[in-house]
Amino acid sequence: MKIQLFYFATYKQRLGKDGEEIELTEPIKVRELKEILIKRYPQAGFQNQSTLISVNKEFAFDDDLITSDAQVAIFPPVSGGEMVDGKSTIIKLTEDKLNIEEILADMILPTTGAACVFLGFVREITQLEKTRYTSHLVYEAYPEMAQGKMLQIADEIRMKWPLVEGIALIQRIGLLPAKTPTVAIACTAAHRDAGIFDAARYGIDRLKQIVPIWKKEVSQNGEYWVEGNYIPKSGE
Repeated sequence: MKIQLFYFATYKQRLGKDGEEIELTEPIKVRELKEILIKRYPQAGFQNQSTLISVNKEFAFDDDLITSDAQVAIFPPVSGGEMVDGKSTIIKLTEDKLNIEEILADMILPTTGAACVFLGFVREITQLEKTRYTSHLVYEAYPEMAQGKMLQIADEIRMKWPLVEGIALIQRIGLLPAKTPTVAIACTAAHRDAGIFDAARYGIDRLKQIVPIWKKEVSQNGEYWVEGNYIPKSGE
């Protein structure tokens, strides 16, 4: 049997390739695949507890079975649109600039009276223990799985805040210079007290937890992949 492996972010850089096909004699569990990869690529870091694996675009765990022709993606923690019941859901990965007026124009209904928009930017100066200067970020995604997880987040928002009308989750990918908008989360409703503030905050928090999108930070001192610390649970 054969399975297709896809590597993203840190692992793609360390291995110098974005994927490969491997042959197996029988179906194996996720933990067994990890053992194979650790032996084959001892310096890649597959032994880290933070290594995430998806099988056929769903998060997979140690005891899950990998069968023939599976699409298996390996990546670090993560740092289209439709109308449902008359409510707009806009899900998009794009290299284009974010235009908030255009985004909202596709979300506003005759009943809409309020919108909450969150915008994330490439921060040029990060002030922690030591000041860090960033020239640009490079965003990479696992598109097919990312869009599915973004739709999942939209569904979660509607379950938690049923009065929310429109939802937009839009992430830019590619090279983005400092001070550039990178992500837009927008929620609309008839009134401002219908949960749109909390819903937008939930949207960006969940996107950074379960959507396979990563960023590489580039400065004059070098570059590195920024990894998160959230490990998805079964069912997420």
